[in-house]
Amino acid sequence: MRTAIIGRLKELAEQDDKIALVTGDSGYSVVEPFIEKYPERCFNMGINEQATASIAAGMALEGYKVYVYGIGNFPTIRCLEQIRNDICYHNASVTILATGGGFAYGQLGMSHHATEEVAAMRPFENMQLYMPADPVEAIAALEDAYKHTGPSYIRLGRGHDAKIYNTDTKFDVSKAIKIKDTEQITLLASGTILSEAISAVEQEFENKGRKIGLYSFPRVKPLDMETVQMVARDSEVIFTIEEHSTIGGFGSAVSEVVARMEGKRAKVIRLGLNDCFTSIVGSQGYLREYYGISTKRIVEKIDQLIWERER
Repeated sequence: MRTAIIGRLKELAEQDDKIALVTGDSGYSVVEPFIEKYPERCFNMGINEQATASIAAGMALEGYKVYVYGIGNFPTIRCLEQIRNDICYHNASVTILATGGGFAYGQLGMSHHATEEVAAMRPFENMQLYMPADPVEAIAALEDAYKHTGPSYIRLGRGHDAKIYNTDTKFDVSKAIKIKDTEQITLLASGTILSEAISAVEQEFENKGRKIGLYSFPRVKPLDMETVQMVARDSEVIFTIEEHSTIGGFGSAVSEVVARMEGKRAKVIRLGLNDCFTSIVGSQGYLREYYGISTKRIVEKIDQLIWERER
């Protein structure tokens, strides 16, 4: 995913000489093609994320479209004040590309678990937020952010991400992507966790003959409220799934839309991290299982709901 997005950024830079890439002493194997092609437009600021955010804002205010590349929490949580005051307040065209979303760096511990950053930035005015599920969604998110005048955040996987769509698939990331038609139970997923949701839906059908709806939401803010409202009217239960805290993230955004609806509306169950620090260390798969968002655990939640409703 990260290689694909830097490759597409290099192509955009061929058309736009105002594109600049800023790194925080990371991503050498990923950003090298951009550095080799445009050395005068790539800047390594070192392990200095707060200053990097402010410098990126200054460059943007001088007419550049700046892309800041870093790992998970470091270009986001570490410099929230600069993102808020320097980038968002001035509506500066800075796009943060953070690799390692969720538990992608699971073995490195909670300092590297990016599980709160979407919630931290979602209230910031002018900020657009993306959680693509695979390289195709990531490229579409980059192109959407490029057209946006103002700040954006694109949350990426670490590499070896599941490939869900054919490489020539085109879609508008401002709209949810229908994977399976709306059913009585419908899953709404955002980010690389979509692969687990797809497997859960397939297992429910293959093993039990149950049809479960599924949509992917590559863009979290602004959210595709129209699709959320449609699903909430036509389903009885919505499960939101994210590799992030259930507080303030994608599930909260969906719940806010449904809560404002009048008349019949679905019950919303948010799957993600509860109110806790992720103190456990392990692989991404292990941590998804531990915190209840693996394919197996999603299936268990669906089965439990159906058992309770049929009692």
